[in-house]
Amino acid sequence: MGIKVAKFGGTSLADANQIRKVQSIILADKERRYIVPSAPGKRYSSDRKITDLLYLCHAHVQQNVPFNDIFNIIADRYLEIVRDLDLSLALVPYLDEIKQKIIEEASADFTASRGEFLIGIILAEMLGYDIVDPCEIIFFDDSGKLDEKRTEEETEKHLSLYEKAIIPGFYGRIHDCKIKTFPRSGSDITGAIVARGVHADVYENWTDVSGLLMADPNIVDNPKPIDTITYRELREIAYMGAHVLHDEAIFPVREAGIPVKIKNTNMPGDPGTLIVKDADPITHTGTITGIAGRKDFTIIVIEKALMNTEIGYGRRLLSVLEVNGISFEHMPSGIDTISLVISDSWLCYKLEKVLQEIKSDCKPDSIEVYPNMALIATVGRGMAYTPGIAAKLFTALGNNNVNVRMIDQGSSEINIIVGVETDDFETAVRAIYNAFVK
Repeated sequence: MGIKVAKFGGTSLADANQIRKVQSIILADKERRYIVPSAPGKRYSSDRKITDLLYLCHAHVQQNVPFNDIFNIIADRYLEIVRDLDLSLALVPYLDEIKQKIIEEASADFTASRGEFLIGIILAEMLGYDIVDPCEIIFFDDSGKLDEKRTEEETEKHLSLYEKAIIPGFYGRIHDCKIKTFPRSGSDITGAIVARGVHADVYENWTDVSGLLMADPNIVDNPKPIDTITYRELREIAYMGAHVLHDEAIFPVREAGIPVKIKNTNMPGDPGTLIVKDADPITHTGTITGIAGRKDFTIIVIEKALMNTEIGYGRRLLSVLEVNGISFEHMPSGIDTISLVISDSWLCYKLEKVLQEIKSDCKPDSIEVYPNMALIATVGRGMAYTPGIAAKLFTALGNNNVNVRMIDQGSSEINIIVGVETDDFETAVRAIYNAFVK
């Protein structure tokens, strides 16, 4: 029998009705042996996530403000879930212990982690699974970084003792047995660590969407779903703003070559999206995988005659950014030009100073600044080495009166990035999508 690790997000565990769906999904496949839950999320738009409420409890204690009302909301939520699931689980002692530790000024990490801890206890009771505390298998070093080697060794050794187990997401252990949480996408990381540790055949990530889409549905009407995507393509579209799994959230399974399946708890019959190894063969050519983009960039174009003959010119230019604490996104260049593409968040109140220092240190013939820019990435391994892809893309933009300010394409040819004015962003995305998909 194979092994599947299934991670369920906060919306999948928001209330008893959702948890029953989770139960049905788990019991429908005997290979789903290791389950990683997030804390309950929002039940409706104006609701609060449990994790946010727990952080609020900790903040109140730090400011010597009573937090009973907030904690009661948390407690009532969990007790309601237990009652609606008709479980004979004595949850009150756990809640009382957690409240007392918060009063005694437990850390923010401990406080926040109790959301996953409590839902883990409930799922274990409901399913008849063992529960494994992540503090027994996930370790951080003294600097707060994941201790990958020790974590991998302990996860493999410890979980081999359990045929089926619930492992709460989001946290592990740092020195002195203290709890440490992951900075973001915590339960996704836990699930990936568990999948690698048990040598899973598949890591399933259950959420409230039926996989990834080829474009933002807020821009493109009913964009097609992505059936299969490689880890590298995923990183490209995630970097460009698509709301998908972050690379750091799946690095353990990426290293191990374990595929990830993104599925919808509310529509378990939907095929979802499969994330596979970069080395898997390309099954289609001449097509794209997805389109993603971000707004709020500034492009600085530096021009100087015979720039290519000046040794160290690029270093001097980038040194200006370094001393001002600025990171750049792209740096397309020609023989006599270099363009710096910089997020506006880095340039805040620094643009004039940077321009003056470039003039002083690099002595360009001219500098042009293009604010209010957006970047759009068209990504796909099927694009590689296929004649006419770039022509098709730029023809689509030209036919829709979109002026391209910047072009950047890597040597791997799996993506083409264009810079357009912010006002043309949505038009450009739709134009590219329609050219390749419709």
